[in-house]
Amino acid sequence: MPRNARAPQMARLTTAVAAVVVAVLMVAPFLWMVSTALMGEFEVLQYPPPLLPASPRWANFREALTTLPFDRFFLNSAIVALVTVTSQLVCGAMGGYALARFRFPGARAVFAVYLGALMVPGIVLLIPRFLLVDALGAVDTMAGLVSAELVSVWGVFMMRQFFISLPRETEDAARIDGAGEFTIFTRIALPMAKPALATFALFAFIDAWKALLWPLVVTRSMSLRTVEVGIASFHGLYYANWPYQMAAAVTALLPVFAVFLATQKYFTRGIQLSGLR
Repeated sequence: MPRNARAPQMARLTTAVAAVVVAVLMVAPFLWMVSTALMGEFEVLQYPPPLLPASPRWANFREALTTLPFDRFFLNSAIVALVTVTSQLVCGAMGGYALARFRFPGARAVFAVYLGALMVPGIVLLIPRFLLVDALGAVDTMAGLVSAELVSVWGVFMMRQFFISLPRETEDAARIDGAGEFTIFTRIALPMAKPALATFALFAFIDAWKALLWPLVVTRSMSLRTVEVGIASFHGLYYANWPYQMAAAVTALLPVFAVFLATQKYFTRGIQLSGLR
């Protein structure tokens, strides 16, 4: 075989090997988490720690989810995710469309403020958020739990980038036919933005589902704890039950997988068409 014909095959083989290595590195922590979830409480403390459980303990999942009221934790996380995802989608779509299509005084300044807000770490806003929620008397309430994440600056930016990429011809034709801006937004722009909306919804759901710090700070009663706070409860200052913690963590990942599978088609297209590329 000529040397110039062998080069593309070597390049494809190298790419395939690199892809397999990256995939193994990405999946390895999850496999380790599943393996730990099936170990005994003291088996995981051996040195060196075993890669596989000597005798898988499937009862860890049942015991971990019944030691604490995880049914309530899952319900709270589902409520938080539903409210925040819905609110962020509405605000993100409307704000992104306004910044992409409307020309008004100060539009560039408003967009610059949004870009500046993206650079502020969320941890910096933790104390101001808590003081505001506390002043409103919403600490340890569901309203206080969801109020801090109703709008996503990143979501507005992402939707703006997507709406800019859409052609204006269809919207201009609708205006000539007498359609108003709200009709154009709901009947034309939003249907075309389904891939970006699905991508945004997936990221918003993951962010709401895995939130730990804000629910830990703003809630005090067990009945308002979320899944991530419940998982962290298995790990204390002087004691940690790693199998129970990992079993609860594996269970908490299942809704994320379900949402990803439901939005996978739109998610892939949204990554290609939005400003994330």
